[in-house]
Amino acid sequence: MRRTTRYPVEKTNSLWQIYKTVPFFKVVKNFIVIQVARYTPFLGMKNWLYRTFLRMQVGQQTAFALMVMPDVMFPEKITIGSNSVIGYNTTILAHEYLIREYRIGEVIIGDNVLIGANSTILPGVTIGDGAIVSAGTLIHKDVPEGAFVGGNPMKLIYTKEEMEKREIDVLK
Repeated sequence: MRRTTRYPVEKTNSLWQIYKTVPFFKVVKNFIVIQVARYTPFLGMKNWLYRTFLRMQVGQQTAFALMVMPDVMFPEKITIGSNSVIGYNTTILAHEYLIREYRIGEVIIGDNVLIGANSTILPGVTIGDGAIVSAGTLIHKDVPEGAFVGGNPMKLIYTKEEMEKREIDVLK
C-alpha cells in the first residue's frame, strides 16, 4: 500500500485547481531547474541543482541519467540514498492529480539502488537498499531491500536471498 495523503476537491477535477495546491512560481522555477538538469551531462551539477533549488535529498555519488524527470510540484518529497543510479527517462512522482482528489506522498529510494531506464515511480513508495528495478517498470508499491523487481504491473522476480544465491553461483 502506498503512503499518500489524500485531499478531496469539489466542482472541477483536481488538476484544474493546481495553483490552489502549489504556488505558480514554484512550479515555474522547478520546471526550469529540472529541464536544465535533464540535459546536462555533469552528474555532480545535477545533484547540486536538485539539492540546492529543489530541496531534494540526494546522497553522495548518486547518478541521474539523461532525461530523468523528478516531480515538478513536490520535488522536496523525494529522497535518494548514496551510490544509486536512476536510469534514463525515469519519472519520479510525489503527487497525482485525479478527478475527485489529489494525493501527495514521499518517495524514498535507498542506497545502492539501480532503477532501470523508462521506469515510473508513483508517490508514497519506498525502494529498499540494494534493490534492482528492471527497465520500464511501474513502481506502484514498496520494493524490499535487495530485491529484483520488474514489469507492469511490477512483480517480484528475485528476493534478496535469491539474489545473493545467484551471485554466489556466478562466482563458482
